Amino acid sequence: MTEAPVTPYAGELAALERAGRYRERRIFSDTVVDLASNDYLGLAENRALFEAACERLGREKSHAPKASMLVNGYHPIHRDFEQELCRANGFEAAIVMGSGFNANIAMIEALVRKGDALILDEKYHASGMLAARLLEGGVSTFAHNDAADLERRLAAASGARRRIVAVEGIYSMDGDLMSPEIFDLAERYDALLIVDEAHSSGVVGERLLGVFDHFGITPSARHLKMGTLGKAYGSFGAYVLASQHLVDYLVNRAKPVIYATAPSLFDTALSHASLDYILSHAEALKTEIAQRRQIVASHFDIAMDGLIAPIAVGGNREAVRIQQALLADGILVGAIRQPTVEHAIIRLIGRISVDPETLDAACRQIKALQ
Repeated sequence: MTEAPVTPYAGELAALERAGRYRERRIFSDTVVDLASNDYLGLAENRALFEAACERLGREKSHAPKASMLVNGYHPIHRDFEQELCRANGFEAAIVMGSGFNANIAMIEALVRKGDALILDEKYHASGMLAARLLEGGVSTFAHNDAADLERRLAAASGARRRIVAVEGIYSMDGDLMSPEIFDLAERYDALLIVDEAHSSGVVGERLLGVFDHFGITPSARHLKMGTLGKAYGSFGAYVLASQHLVDYLVNRAKPVIYATAPSLFDTALSHASLDYILSHAEALKTEIAQRRQIVASHFDIAMDGLIAPIAVGGNREAVRIQQALLADGILVGAIRQPTVEHAIIRLIGRISVDPETLDAACRQIKALQ
């Protein structure tokens, strides 16, 4: 007798399908025009950087970290990259981590203690929102990118032991730049300020180092900058930059640091090569980025702050329809649906490894399908 399949979540999956929110993993052909990935600068396809990382790792006895950072997993490859990040960004100290998701969990869960007040932008990344649910301290959100609302909440939290604000440099779905007033507010109210630079590092700034660079902000002892390595840097992992005091605290209290194997040596070496590449090619890269922004702006009423274009569509099913129609023509874009966004969008990434003529043609096709 054949045993019936165990399907305890059949109802939930069916509901997702009915709502046009069902998701699945897919392997796309290397031949597609990739306007969906967060590899903004095309460095995930840069063979010279891959070979440089292989050469660097090839000089070491071990090719893997083998343990957590606090046991025997901290390696010269980690240390050298952290030191270069500090020199480039003007921070005292750094720590590399396994992913941006882990870094947000690490910072928020460790920094916000009982009696503290955490105030997040309402569109802060899901990893930060998840971390906020683990906290003993008070948690609130402020209206997206609304400095006036943030000030009201900072003032209302005057009795808190510490006030901690969390924002993104460029928001991953809306693609908009954080308000520079938030830096001033954090300083005025003596708040720690976490800036998630996942989508801004490598994309904005005089040296393409993100919003601190873009706004000319000198890092202070109250600033924490998190950046991911799986986007503009074409690798995998993340880092946190802060004062030596705050990094020492994270080393001692952040669970993803204490209880996880240290980050991949290869990915860290690759990220170091990518950082060197970005710094040495910043002017040429900025020209390429500006060209992609101009192309998108010529087709849609979107002024991209970075390289993310959120294109409004009618709903979940409409987003999927447009995505599939484009894929049939060899063009891949993101179909982003609830609950990730409030209203479904086609998310187009103006990757500079896609030539301008191809990007222009893809924009025309999207426009025709709307």
